Amino acid sequence: MYYRQPPQKPASKYKTNEKIQAQEVRVIDADGQNLGVLKTEEAVKLAKEKGLDLIEIAKTPKETVARVADLGKFTYQQEKAEKKQKEKQGKNELKGVRLKLMIQPHDMETKAKQAEKFLKQGHNIEINMFLRGREKSRMNEAKEKLRSFVSLIPIPTKILQDGIGPRGPRIMIGKA
Repeated sequence: MYYRQPPQKPASKYKTNEKIQAQEVRVIDADGQNLGVLKTEEAVKLAKEKGLDLIEIAKTPKETVARVADLGKFTYQQEKAEKKQKEKQGKNELKGVRLKLMIQPHDMETKAKQAEKFLKQGHNIEINMFLRGREKSRMNEAKEKLRSFVSLIPIPTKILQDGIGPRGPRIMIGKA
């Protein structure tokens, strides 16, 4: 019978103290002040005296940059900053609204309110008009219905893309 090993905590992605292989490092203090270029042993000694760690931040062919800080606190701050960056990055997502040619006016108003909500959140919207069978011969009517839908949205918008997809006309809009 096989037993699964308990999950191990991943090793830190930063080299610290004696694991730094460079001979000399540019040291930045916990307060953010540049202490200049020091030998790695001296920098580690300096960090240990303060009760902190020497953390390798950037390694380039010319020099290695290290910071004197508490490793746990430093990694926590880095993870927090990465999380914030990811939140900012995912903000401008593409949302979709699907319409049919025979959509009723009230349904169109409801979908326009939903589109307004997406625009207020900062998303771009792709509005697709789905045409089936003989409806495809009424392309001009479908385009007109799309334009009237965009005019129902109270927020000023700009058209990012306008074209015909495989199932009918489509428009991509964003906040103006």
